[in-house]
Amino acid sequence: MDLRELREHATELLFTPQEPVRWLAPKELARTAVKVGLAAVFADYADKREMQGALPAGLLHAPLARPDAEEAWIDFVADLGDGFESTSSVAHALAAPELTVAEGVSCPRGSLLVLGGDQVYPVASTTAYEDRMKGPYRAALPSAPDRPLMVALPGNHDWYDGLTAFLRVFAQGRPIGGWETRQTRSYFAVRLPHRWWLVGLDSQLGSYVDDPQRRYFETALSPRLLPGDSVIVCSAAPTWVRSDEDRDAFNTLHWFDRNIIRTRLDRENGEHVDTGASIRLWITGDKHHYARYAERLPEDPSDSGATLPPDPRRRQMVTCGLGGAFLAATHRLPKELPLPPSTSRMRDRDDPPSMFELAPHTYPDAEESRSLAHAIASPRSPHWLPRRNRGFAVLAGVMQLLLVLVASGAFALAKGGHHPLDTVRMAGIDDVLGLLCTSAVLFALPFVFGLGRRLARARHGPRFGPFVAVLLQLAVTLGVLAIAVAVASALPESWHGVWPLLIALALTAVTGAFFGSELFALWVLWTDHGLVAEWQMSGQSIDDRTGFVRMHLARDGTLTLYPLVIDSTCRDWDLREVPDVPTAWQRPVPMTPSTVRLVEEPVVIARHTAPGLPDRPADADSPTD
Repeated sequence: MDLRELREHATELLFTPQEPVRWLAPKELARTAVKVGLAAVFADYADKREMQGALPAGLLHAPLARPDAEEAWIDFVADLGDGFESTSSVAHALAAPELTVAEGVSCPRGSLLVLGGDQVYPVASTTAYEDRMKGPYRAALPSAPDRPLMVALPGNHDWYDGLTAFLRVFAQGRPIGGWETRQTRSYFAVRLPHRWWLVGLDSQLGSYVDDPQRRYFETALSPRLLPGDSVIVCSAAPTWVRSDEDRDAFNTLHWFDRNIIRTRLDRENGEHVDTGASIRLWITGDKHHYARYAERLPEDPSDSGATLPPDPRRRQMVTCGLGGAFLAATHRLPKELPLPPSTSRMRDRDDPPSMFELAPHTYPDAEESRSLAHAIASPRSPHWLPRRNRGFAVLAGVMQLLLVLVASGAFALAKGGHHPLDTVRMAGIDDVLGLLCTSAVLFALPFVFGLGRRLARARHGPRFGPFVAVLLQLAVTLGVLAIAVAVASALPESWHGVWPLLIALALTAVTGAFFGSELFALWVLWTDHGLVAEWQMSGQSIDDRTGFVRMHLARDGTLTLYPLVIDSTCRDWDLREVPDVPTAWQRPVPMTPSTVRLVEEPVVIARHTAPGLPDRPADADSPTD
């Protein structure tokens, strides 16, 4: 059965399957804008991170069922609480006891599941979590004898209600299907085998590390770090990529690295002393694609332009926000990143900065990313903007109708007439050509601006985005008015009264809806920076091409990343009964299990070896609490 049929069984499912969010639908734009605006205004006043300091918090351990395990499997998924079909396709892959991802390569289910942010869309609420995240994940894994642990990190969409629903779902110890939840705050530290640690940071809508969170890591994590310990840091956004345009974007993560991981505060003298630990992997979501940056080692050529060869010594930075939300572009990612940038205003920073280079394999790849982005402006594509966002064409038609009415009044005044409709009906071919020529000039101006900007290479120079959008819509207005003039002047003179007016209004609304939508989509394509550029993909709500990262912490202490993707989302479902107390319930399962494959060859990360110390044995562990 399809999604529509599943929704009819909401009572038996214990949740209501949801369609993907249509981000450029007028209703969604208005609702999200209001909630985001309120969150931005009141975030600092309703920052629940400060209040979390009163909650008990300690270290978590994984695997839960085998505290003395010599190896562990860890799953990382982010940006997951969107449409049912994509979210559930990923959830069922995560819940499968084992996945065969390549010939001779099998990966068992993780004993630790890390949710990397944005567990719900478009804004957080108890109902939204139930329908978009808890319901699908509970159905994918109703129970599990090995009790896998689930930890969650809030993203910006989790924060839009002040974190109220997030804490209710993830911080009260209630299981979600077969996954256990143990965290009590919106941040956490998990002890793993072989002196590996997993840390989740809560940056609250891009803000600082608050004082209770800082004190938690200073007391629960830093004192336990020993020379040679290795750390995985999960953050809510890939701020390392943003540092290409915002010199201070990486400051918070770099501060955490320098002051919590690599050094600890000595309470007796107030100085920071070296821990000998190192961050080996940064991993995040937020951007709905897969991309990896690998550290350039001192012996690597600095200007060769060649792909860095695999080397377990390299630190890695991974973005994987493929948990079910719309697919995002990869063709604008910077090729290399100095971290932190030398222009950063951070007073204490690494100098010279570490260099990271973009790995050759992304998902989608750059060529496919460009092709997918163009579909938003292609009327033949199923992902054309007004086709994927109900009501957008209606909004464009209404706006153009109003603009044409204003323009027709101005046209009548310019022609010395008093009644716009009569003036339009008496216009000649020269008036039509004049309107079309003016429309063509307005349409061409944005391309002149774009060419000039590219010739000047002023990437960070003035932006003409809003001005260009206005020009393009005015071009549509004059073009539609020209069509209305041509049609109205061709009507028989015997036609009087309301009929010519109705014909003109209908023609204006229909042509305005089509061309207004199309030129808005072209403006989105024209934009190469910021939120509007992201609409190229979010406006299409592509819910195929999902995935997650499965990690294996081996007996020898090495960490291997398996970046896994599902090219096609499941659209056909069956219902199966789950015996439960007090009553049984139904869960949706895919009619055909999704095919999971690797994006690139597994990435091996060696454990950290502190300078001056011999490589420690794999079974060495930190002292117990």
